[in-house]
Amino acid sequence: MVYVFRQFCLKNSFSRPDSATASGFLKTILKRSSWINHERSLFITGESYAGHYVPQLADLMIQYNKKHHLFNLRGIAIGNPVLEFSTDFNSRAEYFWSHGLISDSTFKLFTSYCNYSRYVSEYYRGSMSSICSKVMSQVNTETSRFVDKYDVTLDVCISSVLSQSKVQVGESVDVCVEDETVNYLNRRDVQEALHARLVGVREWTVCSNVLDYQMLDVEKPTINIVGSLVEAGVPVLVYSGDQDSVIPLTGSRTLVSRLAKRLGLRTSVPYRVWFAGQQVGGWTQVYGNVLSFATVRGAAHEVPFSQPERSLVLFKAFLDGHPLPEEF
Repeated sequence: MVYVFRQFCLKNSFSRPDSATASGFLKTILKRSSWINHERSLFITGESYAGHYVPQLADLMIQYNKKHHLFNLRGIAIGNPVLEFSTDFNSRAEYFWSHGLISDSTFKLFTSYCNYSRYVSEYYRGSMSSICSKVMSQVNTETSRFVDKYDVTLDVCISSVLSQSKVQVGESVDVCVEDETVNYLNRRDVQEALHARLVGVREWTVCSNVLDYQMLDVEKPTINIVGSLVEAGVPVLVYSGDQDSVIPLTGSRTLVSRLAKRLGLRTSVPYRVWFAGQQVGGWTQVYGNVLSFATVRGAAHEVPFSQPERSLVLFKAFLDGHPLPEEF
């Protein structure tokens, strides 16, 4: 297993364009060719901003294979991925509204006067319009700071001091894990073990403003790269935790369905439930036995963290090339 440390607004990292990151990582792999054995199946997975760097890396491998048949790429799996800026980001309004986080009137403002992609675009360009400022102020007031946008059903961490008492017997997710992670990653021994370069950074923080991230890269669509991978015969799984409002399942499902239609793929597994143990694990649909979409019930933005058992069923089926369980 090789771990790629690269994501949107990651912490102990330095900003580089997505394409440069993918190319640089591929060069690193080629320098250590002992990592790669064509006899072994290769799968690439990731979540969130992996919707950018995983397809780009996979595409570079496909291009490299045209001259040097090295990578036995058997599939990619990306969870709650950023694939197309407008569709992904603008699905947030409907998600907020359908889950009761915003009112009817605010939903109308959020969809008619300033959608979320426009707000983000203006924000990172430093040209915030008064209407977008007003709309987002109203949205933030109604959703409140007490709702975790990455898991809208999760209880909030009251404080790091109370973090241990907050986790009750029977809870499967530690709601104070972010506070605990910040403390952990500020330990000198941990930083040394990670070989973290903390030049100019006095303290590890979430999305440190010390670093100048190239935020506008998020506007570049990668759904077409996913399409080229599918056309090359590389199986693609897009999966979504259904409690995530940051990259909601509705946007991902729309993009996968739209891509399947553009590529002329027929539905090979109709939209249905799938099971993990004796419970519904989520819903799934497969196109042409090569492009799959699945939701994971009760999962947050980071699906394996919030639903490990269901994630294991999901990944095992993908690695084995089998449909998700139809019965329990």
